[in-house]
Amino acid sequence: MLILDEDAVRKHLRMDELVPAMTKALADLSTKKAVQPVRTVVPVADHQGFFGVMPAYNGALGAKLVTFFPNNKDAHTHNAVIVLFRPETGEPIAFMDGRLITEMRTAAVSAAATDILARRDVSVLAVIGSGVQAGSHLEAMLLVRNFNEVRVWSPRNAQAFAEKHGVTSADSAEEAVRGADVVVVACSAKEPVLRGEWLTPGSHIVSIGANRPSWRELDDEVLAISKIYVESRESAAVESGDLIAGGEIFAEIGEVVSGDRPGRESDGEITLFKSLGTAVEDIAAADIVYQKATLSIS
Repeated sequence: MLILDEDAVRKHLRMDELVPAMTKALADLSTKKAVQPVRTVVPVADHQGFFGVMPAYNGALGAKLVTFFPNNKDAHTHNAVIVLFRPETGEPIAFMDGRLITEMRTAAVSAAATDILARRDVSVLAVIGSGVQAGSHLEAMLLVRNFNEVRVWSPRNAQAFAEKHGVTSADSAEEAVRGADVVVVACSAKEPVLRGEWLTPGSHIVSIGANRPSWRELDDEVLAISKIYVESRESAAVESGDLIAGGEIFAEIGEVVSGDRPGRESDGEITLFKSLGTAVEDIAAADIVYQKATLSIS
């Protein structure tokens, strides 16, 4: 059985390969070619954390075990391992670090959705957040669209993030968002940080947080004025505090890829991709790592 730490995973994982792989995984999920249940989440109340179990089969067979401890200061808030099994026999074939896979596949999925839904003539990208996912999303977004300006805001570290990545630090979320064509919400908010009154007609929103039923990062107006897309209706119905609170899901991204539902239908409509993360994404990414690692050994 292959055992791969984060450095080994990093060697075999590239964002430009992940984006099309995630597009295919989402299509397979919506067409029922892929099999996955809604993730099981165990609260770790004593330490304000969560432990999730995420199995899937889509040619590759495996499961991710993931923890989310939002109050971590000297450790990553998300940590994970992924186990792959031989589909023909059920034998374990790989055990690998899943933190980096989670980081990169999340951004790759957002980029895939943005490529499908955002206007082609975008100019300004706004990022709310300055952590790991903000950086990963910046890399991924630049693969699918060209931006003349990138603005970032977060309660902490926005200036340092801006200097590191060569972008502009905004003084407020509103200042970052107003006039932006694409807005990425990549923070750990439990209350709305994005307001509909700030949004520009024709903009596209990516929202990757608030993945508990009682958490929010979007206000009611954002949900009311947006055409909403998700990875999985089943997951969104039980996990997304934003969508549980309001908003009607128009389609799964995979349905747009497969041609069963339309994407953007006018330059003026506001599209919203609400991402929660799915097991098929993790297993597809892990399989890329496994196949490359096996090839390098042989």
